[in-house]
Amino acid sequence: MLVGLIVACEVAFWVLLLAGLVARYPLRRPRLGGALLLAVPLIDLVLLAATIVDLRGGATATFAHGLAAAYLGFSVAFGHSMVRWADQRFAHRFAGGPPPVRPPRYGLARARSEWREWGKGMLGWAVACALLLAAIVLVGDAERTRELESWIGRLSLVMAGWLVFWPVAYTVFPKRRPRNAATGG
Repeated sequence: MLVGLIVACEVAFWVLLLAGLVARYPLRRPRLGGALLLAVPLIDLVLLAATIVDLRGGATATFAHGLAAAYLGFSVAFGHSMVRWADQRFAHRFAGGPPPVRPPRYGLARARSEWREWGKGMLGWAVACALLLAAIVLVGDAERTRELESWIGRLSLVMAGWLVFWPVAYTVFPKRRPRNAATGG
């Protein structure tokens, strides 16, 4: 049931986001669009409430409970930038806004961008781990929350891999702009 709710929340995120942007730009209803976009975080509250109710009702934590915490943590960390990303594209396409800002592709600017994204990932990790720890304390039964402890390790491993293969790699081995054969440079 919880996995289905997580999928439903992800679908609802994109539906509300799209509805908000369509109202804001093609329909020229900025207040309605703003209200729909402000409702996007409510989806996370529904998932949080359902997870708490399930665990408080005596459920043993499963993979889905850990996934819910991870989803919520990374939604908090990346939700705003995802909305901004989509808003830039809609503004450009439907309201004559400037072209969307593209992330840097080369050199130190790319390394800084990778560090910034990893920092957001660490915020997501911190929120997810805080939710996992709160659920462990809330349930108060080590047998029922063993899976939640495992999730802390999984998320930490993912973040360590992200650190090594992206920000550190781009800092140590920055991708260089290809030489243009036409200019001889």
